[in-house]
Amino acid sequence: MRWRGTCLRGTCVRGGFGRPFSSAPCHWNERVIDRLTATEDACNLIAQLRAQHGDVYFYLSHGCCDGTAPMCLAPGEMPLGAGDVQLGTVGGAAFWLGREQRDYLANLQLTLDVAPGHNGNFSLEDGSGQRFLLRMRPCTNQEMQALSNAPD
Repeated sequence: MRWRGTCLRGTCVRGGFGRPFSSAPCHWNERVIDRLTATEDACNLIAQLRAQHGDVYFYLSHGCCDGTAPMCLAPGEMPLGAGDVQLGTVGGAAFWLGREQRDYLANLQLTLDVAPGHNGNFSLEDGSGQRFLLRMRPCTNQEMQALSNAPD
């Protein structure tokens, strides 16, 4: 199975299963499925946060209190561990999660989105009146087959 990333502004972010993604020009006829995407609203909020804080990254929490909440953080706010892997990049921000969680979510397409409200965690958008959330959609059997046959 291959993880694919989202195409933003003519750059396709993609990589092999278990490895960090790299940016390469998009080849729409080769595109299988985006495994990690972001809505326009999410990309706009990311751009605002990057303008305020510089580089940012996401970590998909998996604790009891936050559920599965994407947290937007500045570098150094939370150290990444040996079991953390980069799933891809959205809006110029790396998206990290635990290896076991990545494997658990392997049959889903993940879309970073925003909604009104407050998240109540340590994410940089807290207090903006918006919060990041992750929408998940099961991949079809055809998509999973295409992903398993896709080159790295």
